[in-house]
Amino acid sequence: MYVADSRSSKAPAAPASATEPPGRRGAALRAVPGTVLALGAVSLVTDISSEMVTAVLPLYLLTGLGLSPLGFGLLDGIQNGFSALVRLAGGHLADRRGRDGAARHKAVAAVGYGLSALCKPLLLLVHTVPLIGAVIAVDRTGKGLRTAPRDAMISLSTEPAHRGRAFGVHRAMDTAGALLGPLTAFLVLRLAGGPMLADGGERHGYDAVFTVSACVAALGVLILLLFVPNRPSADDPSTVVPSLRDSLTLLRLPGLRRLTLCAVLLGLTTVSDSFLYLLVQRRLGLSVDLFPLLPLGTAAAFLLLAVPLGALADRIGRRRLFLGGHVLLLLAYGLLLSPAGGPAVAVCVLVLHGAFYAATDGVLAAAAADAVPAGQRGAGLALVGTGQALARFACSLLFGALWSAVGGTGALGWSAGALALCVLGAAAVLREPAATTTVEESP
Repeated sequence: MYVADSRSSKAPAAPASATEPPGRRGAALRAVPGTVLALGAVSLVTDISSEMVTAVLPLYLLTGLGLSPLGFGLLDGIQNGFSALVRLAGGHLADRRGRDGAARHKAVAAVGYGLSALCKPLLLLVHTVPLIGAVIAVDRTGKGLRTAPRDAMISLSTEPAHRGRAFGVHRAMDTAGALLGPLTAFLVLRLAGGPMLADGGERHGYDAVFTVSACVAALGVLILLLFVPNRPSADDPSTVVPSLRDSLTLLRLPGLRRLTLCAVLLGLTTVSDSFLYLLVQRRLGLSVDLFPLLPLGTAAAFLLLAVPLGALADRIGRRRLFLGGHVLLLLAYGLLLSPAGGPAVAVCVLVLHGAFYAATDGVLAAAAADAVPAGQRGAGLALVGTGQALARFACSLLFGALWSAVGGTGALGWSAGALALCVLGAAAVLREPAATTTVEESP
């Protein structure tokens, strides 16, 4: 395990080019900074905790508590909406420096991880939709606080030419947790012997899931505090700390503005994971007992493809791969809308869904880091993430309303058509020459 050392948070210069031959890939991966690996371990453990809850919550709310698709869309949107409300503040606070001249990325991230960990035991005490929604809101607040500081630490500790690979390694470790989380929830439910609440019965199986999730979340916070280093003081201690207004004016940077616009456009037509899994389960008539396992297909594909697609983004361009990832998502929607059926369709949809995340999640953060000065890295990443999160919040509300009006398949058809138009629009925006401009680090 990597031991925190604030003297080593900056990666050494990597002599390898972005087009290195296959024989040097192992050395390039070994050059990933220890900060990235430590943060990856934190994300792995935290995602096990989060995905344990995420895997069972949709079925519990819809089947056990009788929530309507529109109501679930509202709760699902809360997960993105509340995260977006605090993401800008989290990025700005993380860029502010303490008395030692170091930015507060780790401190703000620790508050975010800790807040989410505290929410897990609360799920044992709430049994109504409004209270569950409140707990989800607080949990997403923690996620909003930690995301930009965490990604800023990854980008600041990695050489610019290898940021795609570094984010790919982190997202692969993060997704390993997403892979283990639903499997753990499935096993805990089986060991606890509780029903899946198809008849509104006992909930002790779910209480066991929430209890284990809380313990795992606490372990993630402990790893962050012990093994993730603080970023050392800036090269120029006299640099003025940017105000919140300065952070918002980052959108004047052409590259960041275009990237944020595209993230918003595409986020407006990205159906949430929970709705997608519900569509797969209902369209193929899968047993509700298998529902917690559906995210495993997405997570497995994400895990296998995150590093190679991150390295590919370093070679062919991060914005180009970001758009390509949404084309893969469009193919997944098309398969789900096609008359074809059977387990093979479910597997293909989940694999394409995981490939979409591998080509967009870390790649978007790496592309945003290219367009923002180092001293405002947290705020810049937060701006892009906030725009995307607000767009996905709106998409969850709209998709839930469409599902209630025209059914799940009809709602997905409208979303697929809108996504195709947005991909074309985003491609036109990012074709501008200025969109490829990289803002190198300045303290």
